[in-house]
Amino acid sequence: MNAATDLLALYDRALPEVYGYLVRRCDSAATAEDLTAETFMAAVRAVQTDAGKQIEVGWLIGTARHKLVDHWRRSGRQRDALAELWDEHDMAVDPFDSPLAVDAAHAALAALAPVHRSVLTLRYCDDLPVGEVAAVIGRTVHATEALLTRAKAAFRTHYTLDAPSGEAR
Repeated sequence: MNAATDLLALYDRALPEVYGYLVRRCDSAATAEDLTAETFMAAVRAVQTDAGKQIEVGWLIGTARHKLVDHWRRSGRQRDALAELWDEHDMAVDPFDSPLAVDAAHAALAALAPVHRSVLTLRYCDDLPVGEVAAVIGRTVHATEALLTRAKAAFRTHYTLDAPSGEAR
């Protein structure tokens, strides 16, 4: 038998054990399925890098344990980052969450530099992803993201709302 056949036989034999180990420790079956797939992909990579490597169920369970710990660490970091964002989030109403006044938006766009006007139009009117906007304007994605940030700030300075009436000025 070759390594691929051995690995397929091991997969058939070990899948219930690896998945069973993970599903009891995960918050959802989908997470357990993803981690099971990652575990078996690690086995494939291990066999590819070391053709003589013998993978057994114990090795797979150990790898699954490592994948699970990595998942918990990522989840914890994400939870901490979201909590930090929530704590710092200003609960004030952003006037740009509501629809814009068309005439005021056109006037604000007209006041912008042509590159700002074009990048905002491509991104938000034409609904292109940032990568496609970058390709159209001939810049890197990173440079386009920075340009969009500057363009949005410029738009905000030209488009303001009167607080009492909500009318654009």
